[in-house]
Amino acid sequence: MTTTSPYGTWRSPISARELAASGHPVQGGAWVGDDVWWLEARPGEAGRYAVRDGDGDILPAPWNARSRVHEYGGGAWTVTADGALVFVEFSDQRMYRLDARGGTPVPLTPPDRGFRFGDLGLHGEEVVAVRETHSDGGVARDIVAVALDGSGIRSLASGSHFLSHPRFSPDGTRLAWIAWDHPKMPWDGTRLRVAELATGEVTTLMGSTTESVLQPEWADDSTLIVSTDRGGWWNLARVTMAGSVTALHEEAAEYGGPLWNLGTRWFSPLDDGRILAVRTLGEDGLVIVDPATGEARALPTPLTTISLGARNGDRVLVTGGSSTLATGLRIVELSSGELTDVRLSVDDLPDPGYLPIAQARTFRGEREVHAFVYPPRNPDFVAPEGELPPYIAFVHGGPTSRVSASVNPTIAYFTSRGIGVVDVNYGGSTGYGRDYRERLRGQWGVVDVEDTVAAVVGLADAGLADPARLAIRGGSAGGWTVLASFTSSDVFAAGASYYGVAELRQFAQDTHDFESRYLDGLIGPLPEAGDLYDSRAPLNNVDRLSTPVLLLQGLDDRIVPPSQAEMFRDALAAKGIPHAYLAYEGESHGFRRAETIVHATEAELSFYGQVMGFDPGDVPRLPLD
Repeated sequence: MTTTSPYGTWRSPISARELAASGHPVQGGAWVGDDVWWLEARPGEAGRYAVRDGDGDILPAPWNARSRVHEYGGGAWTVTADGALVFVEFSDQRMYRLDARGGTPVPLTPPDRGFRFGDLGLHGEEVVAVRETHSDGGVARDIVAVALDGSGIRSLASGSHFLSHPRFSPDGTRLAWIAWDHPKMPWDGTRLRVAELATGEVTTLMGSTTESVLQPEWADDSTLIVSTDRGGWWNLARVTMAGSVTALHEEAAEYGGPLWNLGTRWFSPLDDGRILAVRTLGEDGLVIVDPATGEARALPTPLTTISLGARNGDRVLVTGGSSTLATGLRIVELSSGELTDVRLSVDDLPDPGYLPIAQARTFRGEREVHAFVYPPRNPDFVAPEGELPPYIAFVHGGPTSRVSASVNPTIAYFTSRGIGVVDVNYGGSTGYGRDYRERLRGQWGVVDVEDTVAAVVGLADAGLADPARLAIRGGSAGGWTVLASFTSSDVFAAGASYYGVAELRQFAQDTHDFESRYLDGLIGPLPEAGDLYDSRAPLNNVDRLSTPVLLLQGLDDRIVPPSQAEMFRDALAAKGIPHAYLAYEGESHGFRRAETIVHATEAELSFYGQVMGFDPGDVPRLPLD
């Protein structure tokens, strides 16, 4: 029997505590013989990352396998042929080796040298990695080889601000890698470089400041496979040592993506010369590309979000899910596309009746905007006749990133309570080609806001959302869009900014090295674009502000420091606008602790209820200042 109750007041079995307790995001995966090891986040253990297998933890508490290279890390662990775990410990960023479950990790790198390591891989008796060195207020990076016995570190390549994807040729005579320099980000322009190890000679084979080349993989001793966007889309190409580049499959779809985390892979050469790849056009799919014919054959799976992992013969590890399949680590059989679950990112999913069904939509504002709409859904409740639901626009971070349809427990937390969600891939998002990605060039705080507004207004105009109860929430760059929308439009009734950017000049000075010149492309270079930095910053436009805001911030955040949220809080207080500022000790850029996730989620729901006029009933009331 269903109960009639206003949107926002529906009771749901999906609680914030269950979100935190049952969630343990799974990343990556490695084959150790026929066994699978993986990395798993533990919100209930202060957010540490454990390496484990089907029998339990291999890396016990309190060890935490997490790299801080570029602050976003990636590639923080690998496994030797004889089953020794090599990992980067978060607390000191040293590299360690653990020879057996239950043993004690042995350090391979020295203490107190300012070293960080990421993108770990094995070559003989050494671990190849990207090293980041913090010294005397500066940052330098190189590719190194660390002896597995802890006897030393060799520098193999340097010469640029950033390096990734180190790959030895099969005969061990050459090393390939990707390089780029400030002010470019890796999706703007990179270069493919190869070193002759006998002579030290380095050659740049391809790439420029306007071409993004990713993930070199050796096809043989003198040929590489890469992903390049020189044609407007990241597509696969073959590169010779003479610098000859041949397209392997040209298509208006992406075979690459933004390199936020080291070690990310989008394709895997197979033993027979074909290439397994992730193909993205809004959503992901698996394809097998035949370089001999240029054809790409789809490998049917129900997954629409896919991260590629290690391969063992015809079995490949992937992390992903869909709007009906929970995200997790799975084995894909290349011969059939059959999936086998290894470990899901949630222990228990609610009854499917409480999970929203994603609807891919394209809205028209100043331009086409892609989004996924999740209407309210709860089998136990219906709304009074004629009532329209409140909607929250989810704005992803990056901003050079994207969202796709998925079983997202946070989205379900809201939709099962009668609050709709629209997840927006605003201009600047990836997954739709370089032109779509570069819509945000020089337009951050304009295009992202316009596109998000277009999505929610489109829903309201279609009679699907209550135009008086539209909210917006986002983290990091998404938090910037939240704050910018309040000072440049009057569409939203409320918003939540998770560690969002509020002011640009201080942010440019305070943020970490990897993103320290990101604003050159998003806004413009300083000092030439100084007027734009001032005019775009939400903090400088508080005279237009009238919308209640919830600010949530990790006090250990090095990417968007707490000063950003605190300056905006002070502006809200000065204008007497209802708001709350929630600061969390021990949290950085992205909340990982269970107690933080619970408190922040319940506070956000209470905040929306107070501002938009409904009583959620089952969460503590958040005091507003």
